[in-house]
Amino acid sequence: MSGVRREVRDQSKPVAEQSVDRRSDERPPVIRRSEVVSFSLVTLLVIAIIAVLYVARAFFLPTVTALVIGTMLSPAAKFLERYGIPRPVSAVLIVAATFGCFAFMIALVSTSVMEWTTHLPELGTQLKAKLHIFDRPIALWHQLQDLFGATPAPGDSPLKFPKIEWIEPTVQFLSPTFTQILLFFAVLVLFIASWPDLRRALVLTFAHHESRLRALRILNAIESNLGGYLLTVTMINMGLGTATGVICAVTGMPNPAGLGAMAATLNYIPIIGPVVTFVILAIVGIVTSPTLSSGLVAAAGFAAVAFIEGHFVTPAIIGRRLALNALAVFIALAFWTWLWGPMGAFLSSPLLIVGLVLREHLMPVKDSQLPDL
Repeated sequence: MSGVRREVRDQSKPVAEQSVDRRSDERPPVIRRSEVVSFSLVTLLVIAIIAVLYVARAFFLPTVTALVIGTMLSPAAKFLERYGIPRPVSAVLIVAATFGCFAFMIALVSTSVMEWTTHLPELGTQLKAKLHIFDRPIALWHQLQDLFGATPAPGDSPLKFPKIEWIEPTVQFLSPTFTQILLFFAVLVLFIASWPDLRRALVLTFAHHESRLRALRILNAIESNLGGYLLTVTMINMGLGTATGVICAVTGMPNPAGLGAMAATLNYIPIIGPVVTFVILAIVGIVTSPTLSSGLVAAAGFAAVAFIEGHFVTPAIIGRRLALNALAVFIALAFWTWLWGPMGAFLSSPLLIVGLVLREHLMPVKDSQLPDL
């Protein structure tokens, strides 16, 4: 009876009072102290991991690079194993073949680089003569600086070029030590040779059948996605390098094979690689061509080919499964480049793919109907 009386009493209330009661019940969610503590601990853990990766990059960089490349090359070892080649022998053959291809690309690029470095003073003079059309804008810029009180030092030329002192520290930064190279190859060979045993051990560490099945799916997805990424990106980069070499040969650029190899190698680094290739082709073209407009033809051709490759060819070949968001690629590229330098830029996309695979299997998206965004 009391329940019936309460309902009757509620129905007898005006509509305005009922709406006030509902609003008072719909209180905003309260952030609990435990949630704040958990978020703070996770943030501190992430900061500590980033600090360790940065401080101990001499160890983690070659190790992580070997693990990523080994996961990419493990399907090739499995393919050779089907034809009766033992796993350790196939690991050595695959690493030797990969190192041979890499050394061949470096040899093609280094020949032109060594040739150009011996003529740097002459090239600087020629480049200044070709860029005389920019003297007037630079003079206007100096006048604008004078208006704000920043007067240039006497004897400064209107167009400055960087000095040679930057080459030595750059080479020291880019070239790893012998210990890092040895650690990389040792981890790479041992990882490819023992990857089936390592995968079995990782799966068996989980006690429940469902957890083991999930771990196996994650490892298989990482291996297939990274292997497919390496194969497709290598084919695309070879096509881009070939097209760049043909463009350089048609436009009369020196050493078109080396420039094509450079374009293919730098294209492994997203965003930064094509930009660096365009700048190098523009500088080489301006120096070697009689006019400024003819010197930019090769760079313009490469820009067109790179645009077609980045917006049409790569999405069509890789497909939606490996398609990465442009903002996510840029943020990952900036973070890993800051953390580990050029090799971090190379590892940014593979590590992003690994993170996306982990998120897909550990935090699956529920099939719920959402409003249009």
